[in-house]
Parts: sequence; structure tokens; C-alpha cells
Amino acid sequence: MPFDLVLGLPVHPLVVHFAIVLLILGTLGLIAIVLIPRWRGALGWATIALLGVGTIAAFAAKESGQALSERVGLPQEHAEWGDRLFPVSVALLAIALGWYLWQRRSSGAAVTALGVLGILVAIGTIALTTVVGHSGAEAVWASRIATASADTTSPDANQPDTSGGGATITMTEVAAHGTPEDCWSVVDGNVYNLTAWISQHPGGPQVIEGMCGIDATQAFTDMHGGQAEPEQVLAGYEVGPLG
Repeated sequence: MPFDLVLGLPVHPLVVHFAIVLLILGTLGLIAIVLIPRWRGALGWATIALLGVGTIAAFAAKESGQALSERVGLPQEHAEWGDRLFPVSVALLAIALGWYLWQRRSSGAAVTALGVLGILVAIGTIALTTVVGHSGAEAVWASRIATASADTTSPDANQPDTSGGGATITMTEVAAHGTPEDCWSVVDGNVYNLTAWISQHPGGPQVIEGMCGIDATQAFTDMHGGQAEPEQVLAGYEVGPLG
């Protein structure tokens, strides 16, 4: 896949940041040259170029995101917002190029109206780009923050004390915690309380909800086998060994 890996690393994190930076610079440039006519000669084609390359980068981000999703899964919210960015960037590029060429040959209400439309679409693009970047950053860092928080907080009140007396947890006990509101699961012989993680899971809550009350070792291995970060996150929710 051309949008999958480069030197063994995923393409998506690189191109998505590239797209975000270029599109924001291009949109700010468009707003500036529409509002300040004397800047058009110096910044006009540079602005169009930024939007053009940013649009190409948005396409690459979309395709590489799909490739990454097939390989390791991609946060649903981030994927949905990312899919919208490419068509919006194409629309903005078309409006910006049309307005810039038109205003060089003529002036009037129609040209002004197209420029105003360009500003509105540019503002919308900035907002969308910000949401795409934020949702991606949240997907990457939320799990690490959650792990750090889990490591520094005391055990949940509804978790049994397995530190002494040889106490163990049975599958019957795990099955009793089989709802999204009280979700325990077994992975590789250990029991985990995943209740708090359901709403934070980058792939959507339904993935974790399907693990509640059961031995989910195979499901976890199929999705994350050999990946260090998911295993670190999981460790933060450990209750104790399965008896």
C-alpha cells in the first residue's frame, strides 16, 4: 500500500500533521488577501500553492488513515472527521483559485461575494482542521494519561483485595460484572475492571462492551497482540489473577 508504511513507520501521523499545518496557513492567507487587496500580488499564488499542497496532503492523510485502520484500528471519531477534511479542502481550493483568477480580470459584486464565500469556507476549514487534529491527539494521548492516572490512584472500591490471604477471582464473579456500567473482563489469566475505559477507548465503546463479563483473551490478542501501548493501558485496570 503506497499510503501504509514508510521505513517501517505509519505514514498517517506524518501526513495528517502536514495537511493540518498547510491548510491552516493557506486559509489564513486566503482570508488575508481577500480582506487586504495590496497583499494579493505578493501572497496570492503562495496562498493557492499552500491550499493545493494541503489538499493533496489531506487526501494522503485520508488514504493513510484507512490503511492504518486496517492494520491497527483507528479511532472512530477521528476517522469520521478526517474523512470530511479532504472534500472540504477541495471545495476551498476551487473557490480560492476561482476567486483569485476572477478578481485579477474584473471586479464587482459577484467577485466580492465569491471572496466572502471563500472567507466563510476558510473559517469552516480552520474549525474542521482543528477538530481533526484535536480528535487525533486525544486518541493518542488519552490512553497514556488514563494509564498514568490509574497508576497513581487507589484501587476501586468494588475491586476485591487480592493482596493477602491468597484471594482469587472466579469466572462466576467476572460474569457478574458483565454490563457496561460494571465491566470486568479476563485477558491472559488476569481480571481487569474496564468500566472507566469504555468511554475512553479510541476505537469506540462497543469494542470494550463486547468484552464485559467474559474471557476476552482471544479478542484482545487479535486486535492488539504484541503491541506495547495497549498492554500498558490494560495493566492500569488490573484487579487481580483469575482463580
